[in-house]
Amino acid sequence: MEYLSKLNFWLDNEYFDQDTKKELLSIKNDAKEVEDRFYKSLEFGTGGLRGIIGAGTNRINIYTVRVASQGLANYINHLGKQDKGIVIAYDSRFMSPEFSLEAAKVFCANGIKAYLFDELRPTPQLSFAVRYLKAAAGVVVTASHNPKEYNGYKVYGEDGGQLSIDGSNAVISEINKIEDITKVNIISKEEAISKGLLQIIGSEVDDAYIEMLKKLRINKDAAAKVADTFKIVYTPLHGAGNKPVRRILAESGFKHVLVVKEQELPDSQFSTVKSPNPEERSAFEFAIKLASENDVDLIIGTDPDSDRVGVVVRKNDGEYAVLTGNQTGCLLLEYILTAMKEEGKLPANGFVVKTIVTTELARVIANYYNIELVEVLTGFKFIGEQIKLRDENGNQKYLFGFEESYGYLAGTDVRDKDAVVASMLIAEMAAYYKAKGISLYDALINVYEKYGYFVEGISSFTLEGKDGVMKIKEALSTMRNTRYEAFGGIKVKAIRDYKKSERYVIASGATEKITLPESDVLYFEMEDGSWFCVRPSGTEPKIKIYYGVSDKTLNLSQDKLERFKAGVLDVIKPLL
Repeated sequence: MEYLSKLNFWLDNEYFDQDTKKELLSIKNDAKEVEDRFYKSLEFGTGGLRGIIGAGTNRINIYTVRVASQGLANYINHLGKQDKGIVIAYDSRFMSPEFSLEAAKVFCANGIKAYLFDELRPTPQLSFAVRYLKAAAGVVVTASHNPKEYNGYKVYGEDGGQLSIDGSNAVISEINKIEDITKVNIISKEEAISKGLLQIIGSEVDDAYIEMLKKLRINKDAAAKVADTFKIVYTPLHGAGNKPVRRILAESGFKHVLVVKEQELPDSQFSTVKSPNPEERSAFEFAIKLASENDVDLIIGTDPDSDRVGVVVRKNDGEYAVLTGNQTGCLLLEYILTAMKEEGKLPANGFVVKTIVTTELARVIANYYNIELVEVLTGFKFIGEQIKLRDENGNQKYLFGFEESYGYLAGTDVRDKDAVVASMLIAEMAAYYKAKGISLYDALINVYEKYGYFVEGISSFTLEGKDGVMKIKEALSTMRNTRYEAFGGIKVKAIRDYKKSERYVIASGATEKITLPESDVLYFEMEDGSWFCVRPSGTEPKIKIYYGVSDKTLNLSQDKLERFKAGVLDVIKPLL
């Protein structure tokens, strides 16, 4: 049996350590588990690796990390950029420090200098460090907000953005050339240091990053105006945001930042939460309790690698409401554009960016300020690409970008979502409104009153293992080849098929070219302005459905969303 022979190769070869062999022996008689661990190699996708921690080719472990690092090293060497070096960061997840060091030892063995952070750091700081140190690439070991069983390996190009599709394909090609997992170049940490190939970095990059963030403040005196009474609760959810977020808030003038002690320190088990995801209200249980006890205005929570941030605000009735990523993004967008307009600094060539599954409210706001809105595929890497294309290499000015999944970015010195700069701006925005006698929740309602009550939702279905992956592909294929006329009683206006790169208009039968990269995504535009989008997750065995509606009031919009969602799921669920 093919899978068993691969298992035996790992068990019999001296290259693999005893703990790995012990783990594999414990599952040797479980045929399904053996198959799942060895039926394929863990795929290096457009962003890198992400998978369950464990032994086997379809798991993330020191051996699969070494192979990925060898492929990346070969790519850098072929470009002739080995002298520029590579920066490595990691978060608080299980095995993150170990995977980072293994990667560094492979790079150094291939003649590439490795800059390794001395302890956990946010993903956006890795992006900044690549640009600051003028490195050829960067790696961050993280699985973002995934459950504790996962870890990952994200690769960044020399522009500080996630590796481009072409770059990823080139690395994948190099990885595929490695036929024997045991044939990877590696040296010891001691040898790497003695040869000057491994350099531990820390405070210098921290200081430069914080100084850069300070330049992105909009109302620099906002905190000072309410500093004595304005209170913030912050939780890093056991992750990398603890030090930088608290530092930037303190240096921005916020005097009363209460930290959730139970979630302050790194914990690879994330023992206080079901999942360290600031998208979920349950992650804020401790924070809301602390806020209630201390009459707090604002709660901020960042995920383990501190690239996503969640916001909880106090309503007028004293209850705390968890904002969606779309709501926080639109509040920030309105705040930034309003401030720039008031100061006469809103550039005619400015642009903002959102992903295709992010709220259409962003488009309405951008149109109001006569600012171009650029729409990209799901994934912040595509927002980073637009900064490079339009701002760095073009003649436009990047103003702000965000995605519905709690990722935001202001400024261009980082090329990925940044929960540290977002935390700073969210706190500043809340203080600015408080000085005017308005809560952040009031500000949100004002945005709705001004532009319309846009409400969004999401459904996701997890289908584990090899069979699950196939079922997701089959469901999307069925939907792609079926001409739907309506969902939940609402007629379809047009269908965007990003795999075929075309938009099909139902009434006329006309097709239009889509210029975004090819992707296995279907987007349905409805005649009443509603929409939904179906796509497989890029990091987990999930299929996701995103929805967006609008109506005259918040209650009407929410009711409409539930009816629309039910109508869509009536069609999709039987396919799963």
